Amino acid sequence: MLAFHSAPRAAVAAAVVLITTACGRKPAAPQRPAVPVTVGAARFADVPYTLSANGVVTPIQTAAITPQVDGIITDVAFREGQDVARGDVLFRIEPRPYKAAFDQARAALTRDSAAAENARREADRYESLVAQDYVTREQADQMRATATSAIAVVDADRAALEAAQFNLANTTIRAPISGRTGSVLIRVGNVVHAAGSVPLLVIDQVAPILVRFAVPGSTLPLVRQYSATGALPVLAEPSAGPRQEGSGSTTASGDSAVSNGGSSDDPPASAGAAVPSSQGALTFIDNAIDTTTGTVMLKATFANSDALLWPGEFVAVSLRLFIEQNALVVPSTAVETGQQGTYVYTVDSTGTAQQRRVGVERTADGLSVIRHGLAKGEIVVTDGQSRLTPGARVTTSARTAPQGPDSTAGNHPAPSHRRG
Repeated sequence: MLAFHSAPRAAVAAAVVLITTACGRKPAAPQRPAVPVTVGAARFADVPYTLSANGVVTPIQTAAITPQVDGIITDVAFREGQDVARGDVLFRIEPRPYKAAFDQARAALTRDSAAAENARREADRYESLVAQDYVTREQADQMRATATSAIAVVDADRAALEAAQFNLANTTIRAPISGRTGSVLIRVGNVVHAAGSVPLLVIDQVAPILVRFAVPGSTLPLVRQYSATGALPVLAEPSAGPRQEGSGSTTASGDSAVSNGGSSDDPPASAGAAVPSSQGALTFIDNAIDTTTGTVMLKATFANSDALLWPGEFVAVSLRLFIEQNALVVPSTAVETGQQGTYVYTVDSTGTAQQRRVGVERTADGLSVIRHGLAKGEIVVTDGQSRLTPGARVTTSARTAPQGPDSTAGNHPAPSHRRG
């Protein structure tokens, strides 16, 4: 009887022990799923070193057309907004009063020339008569003075004739420069006055054309150094208005200048839709730094044969100083900024992401030039960093390669500068 009841009791005790042991164990934490990210590779590339700025398009020449004689405008010989060449007729002023003055001056010159010639002959005759004692020396000198006075009158008449001819010619107003005409400010039938305060027309030379822009004075040594042997290339990208301060550019570390992407073949990157750009050359460096702004004014000349640049237009300017060869670069989207500075997420062969501090020298054309912290070929995360923590597993999508050509060098040599 005791044996019959002891077996169930042992089984119950064993079950209680198993249940107690099972309840004492902690459940295993669920494994986090891999984070999908986009990656790119660190590589060598030739990166242009550029200065970016806001510029204003300025005509090389501007001519305000004003009349040089008084009169009524009888003809406007061009259309508003028309391109004109130097010497083309623009306006005509009533010429008849000036034609009459010209004829009068010409007649006076003819009359006084004849009188001067007669006085000269008389003076010559009196000189011969003095030798024969027919007249006195005083009479001869008087005739010589009369002849000299008559010649002076002729010279005055000749000057008056030239003035009358000048006024007559100015009744036809011609273009002093080649360029594009603006609005006609005074029409046919209006009376105009010489050197009036209101011009008849303004002509702007638009081909070639200038773009003026300012760069920090700290960059002046670099600009002078690389412009010493030739004109530096400048790109101008038309825009709707002035960019916000710092837009499209980042400050290089240390004493490096503000730089932005750009090369001789590709326009600077813009936030909006792509717009065409014009290429010109740096042709002017101001002789002083503005003490108020700490900037120096530069000017670039553009052929503008396609009239892409327009006077008064705001443009985004990119001045290329040189090309840095074999620079280690990653896409700029891979670089993050934290409390400890700039960093990237690298991905190893096991698909694990690790945070790595890096030094960024500058950015250009969507690339960040890495000063230290990475080596060529290392994989960095370019999109999806916000979901990452150090040690997280990742799954990678299509890689985005940095822009620019690969360097064929196997190692990372010290950067060398090459004029572009």
